[in-house]
Amino acid sequence: MTLVADLRHPALDSRPAVPAVGGPWDHEYMRATVSPSLVGRDADLDALRDAYAESIAGSTRAVLVGGEAGIGKTRLVGEFLNSLPAEAIILRGQSVDFDRDAPPYAPILSALRSLAQEVGEEALFDASGPAGDALAMLLPELGAGTAVGDAPVRGGADRLYDAVAEVLENVAAIRPVVLVIEDLHWVDPQSLGLLRFLIRVIEDARLLIVLTFRSDELGRGSALRALLPELDRNRRVARIELARLDRRQVREMATAILDSAPDEDELVQVYERTDGVPFFVEELVCCSGVRSMDAFPDTLRDILLARYEQLAEPTQRMLRLIAAGGVRVEHELLVAVCDESPEAIDIAASEAITASVLVVDGTAYAFRHALVREAIHDQLLPGERVRFHTRYAQALEAQSGANGADATAISYHWMAAHNVREAFIASIAAFQQGRSSFAFATAATMGERAIELWDQVPDASELAARTKVELLGETSYVLRNAGESERAIALIDEAIALCDPSDAAAYALLLRNKASYLANIGQIGSIELLREALVVLDGQPRSVLRANVLGELAARLMLIARFDEAIEMADGAFAEATAVENRARMSVASNIRGFSRLAGGDIDAGLADLALAREFAVGNDSARLRYWVNQSDALNLLGRYEEAVRTAEEGAERARQRGVERTSGAVLLSNVISPLYALGQAGRADEMLDRALELDAPIGFSAPLRRLKVQAVLWSGDRPLAERLLRGWRGSLRQQSRLDTQALLGLALVSGELALARGETRESWQEVSVLIDPEHRAFPAYDLPLVAFAARVLGAARVTGVALSAANGDPRSIDELERDVRAALDAASMWPTAPAYAAIVDAELGGPRATGTDPALWRRAVDAAGDGVAPAQLAPYAGFRLAEALANAGDRAGARTAAQTAREAAHAIGMGLIVDSVTELERRVGAVGGDHRDAPGDAASLEALLTERERQVLDLVARGLSNGQIAQQLFISTKTASVHVSNILRKTGATTRTEAAYLSANASR
Repeated sequence: MTLVADLRHPALDSRPAVPAVGGPWDHEYMRATVSPSLVGRDADLDALRDAYAESIAGSTRAVLVGGEAGIGKTRLVGEFLNSLPAEAIILRGQSVDFDRDAPPYAPILSALRSLAQEVGEEALFDASGPAGDALAMLLPELGAGTAVGDAPVRGGADRLYDAVAEVLENVAAIRPVVLVIEDLHWVDPQSLGLLRFLIRVIEDARLLIVLTFRSDELGRGSALRALLPELDRNRRVARIELARLDRRQVREMATAILDSAPDEDELVQVYERTDGVPFFVEELVCCSGVRSMDAFPDTLRDILLARYEQLAEPTQRMLRLIAAGGVRVEHELLVAVCDESPEAIDIAASEAITASVLVVDGTAYAFRHALVREAIHDQLLPGERVRFHTRYAQALEAQSGANGADATAISYHWMAAHNVREAFIASIAAFQQGRSSFAFATAATMGERAIELWDQVPDASELAARTKVELLGETSYVLRNAGESERAIALIDEAIALCDPSDAAAYALLLRNKASYLANIGQIGSIELLREALVVLDGQPRSVLRANVLGELAARLMLIARFDEAIEMADGAFAEATAVENRARMSVASNIRGFSRLAGGDIDAGLADLALAREFAVGNDSARLRYWVNQSDALNLLGRYEEAVRTAEEGAERARQRGVERTSGAVLLSNVISPLYALGQAGRADEMLDRALELDAPIGFSAPLRRLKVQAVLWSGDRPLAERLLRGWRGSLRQQSRLDTQALLGLALVSGELALARGETRESWQEVSVLIDPEHRAFPAYDLPLVAFAARVLGAARVTGVALSAANGDPRSIDELERDVRAALDAASMWPTAPAYAAIVDAELGGPRATGTDPALWRRAVDAAGDGVAPAQLAPYAGFRLAEALANAGDRAGARTAAQTAREAAHAIGMGLIVDSVTELERRVGAVGGDHRDAPGDAASLEALLTERERQVLDLVARGLSNGQIAQQLFISTKTASVHVSNILRKTGATTRTEAAYLSANASR
């Protein structure tokens, strides 16, 4: 059965309404009803309906509904859902109040299972696309995945995230989808991370995500509290904060409940004691007419327990039992843990439902409000607590069978029952389950709990099937995957301290893993740890581990441009991998050796090694991805830009399929984007760069993207934005530059350019002087752009008379510094792009005063920049400097011609910075602007220049729409529309909206 068939022929009229809260009940002591109408929430309900309307128009929306406990979040959402048309698919998930023991993905699983019921399991699996096997890890009933506890599907959490996103997008393409997750303040870290991903990456689906949370439970350290500012900045996310009711609204609610206006004195009592919190208003009003005002509940606890205390003792006992199970308990589970007959359970449940303490939620019982559950749970006697939680643990163990699907909940109940041994066993099972289902935060919590309990369990090693050192090492690994590298390092340090160094393989593995963790957070020390691991393995039989350590050491050395040492280590890694017949490690060794040879200047030998790496990588995705990363980077650095784009795109697509788009995939995307800029395809590169940054990859993988973004924004002419971006990212980029020479030189270049643009010549030189630092190791491909810019700074220093110094701060003459810069240029002379950069250096330092004023040298630079190997940005820059030199020489006609040529070249590749510089030059020399604004003269030029969204905005500008009207048409904010219009004016060189509209019309002819 196909997804399309299931969704296009739904039994639309058969969908049950969202269950109403409460019910009619007349009791001697209590009036059991809730307000029949929603009071004081008209604007909030309209906001939800507006968000739904925007989502069904094809623009994904999310709404956060916050407020204190009892404020009416669930009631509001229920009213909204009941108002939706029958075609909408409603998916609901409930977070679980088990503190750190919340089962991973619990609310997401609930929502997906309801979707499976709607469309069928086969259709659900088909809708998940290439990552369906990852989804089946969580939902074994789909039948296509590995059972929980088996080896994890490659790609980890990223692959699972992709699968869920694919499901929602595919379903929403046929019927609108509303995903509701309640009580987000309790949500497990995995679900929160997945929701964040969905909100960030799904843009154009008919999907509305509604999330409710208690705003009064977001304490320090809350993951949700840290996430809210990011969500608030997302234009697709709206925030609703529910306020307390005022006195008039409390009267309206009481009147609706009582069917008549309340007594004024009674109303005052209700208002003052409830502070206008709707749930408390309902509970107190239900006491009216049967108690005197003096008998009204005085405390919050009394209000919450008022209904409970009027129930029969068997019903109260059953409610205490349900409260031990959580806010929501399946009927089947309740029967298993309750020692009453099914008939007695039905009678008690019916009384609790009639009294509006419980509601029926599908096949489960749920407390009408979580506050009531908390209050009843507090009534448990110590003996009851132990007995009830023991029953739940035993029942869940019996239900889950061999796959351990409820291991986290089982661990929670055994801990609550104070059964250390059973809690330890369940924690180990939950640890293994979490690892295999990519729930790394939960796995880490369970691993740390098992470690805490270890010494209290005499046979811990036998029960855990591992030593404590192994558990420490494995837990540190999942902590790293959960993004908790600092805690991971603390645990692995403990493991190293406990590990016997005579167990060489175990000890070396721990050292290698710690080296990896340090590198992940930009900390130094990895190289020393890897060398220590090699010492430990010295004299041991050949092994894959030794090949791995040698290969990773070679990679670390390569990153800091210690190419000769990297080649030596890679040779050893290749020999070791060959001896143990591990082709994947042979590929990695060849790869690192090849890139090191190439980057050091032995280009032919390097390319041959990289070809060998491709051959050995066949059949191993990890090795193939590493090959694609270094091969595409090498081609880009050699000036073979189109080949680089194709190679990186091939790798990026495989990374996406494999579910590692946020790690290796992010690097490969940067390796697509960089040569696109070098080819002058700024529009396509800008669009891809923004999408890549939305992946929010870890800094080790996103650093190249961030540098590219700052550079691209600066090139576009928006220096203030480039400054803001660099300020926000400088700390993380500097940290990464300690481990990566490419990162170091790239950051130095963009920081130096911004400083010079501010007129801070000395500060600019301080940034780029890393090039002549005695500790700097030559990296020709990355040195050359910095050499050219350093020459520009030296010329500027000569003009302004600014004194400069060496990298160590010692005063040096500019002539001495120029010799150092030219020495760096000579060291890179073998590189294919060297002639173009050498011509720029000569021009920057040419002229009578060596300040870059010789037109002949700039003409030579313009010619060299057009050699087909140099990046596209060099030609417009050299052309502008030629115009400037001609103007300074008094050749105004020649300056005008050169300026026009530079302007057109800059327009074609989106270099607003050069367009602005040319405009300023013309203003200074009195050139007539004339036709210089006619830049992009055809549709192809506009398409290359502007992003897809900017082209949409330009079309609307051409139709005469205002920014506000554009915002309405494209479902964006007016501010965002204004930013797009400003970018269009800057990129096209238009001075007015009318001129931009003319360009659009002219290009379409």
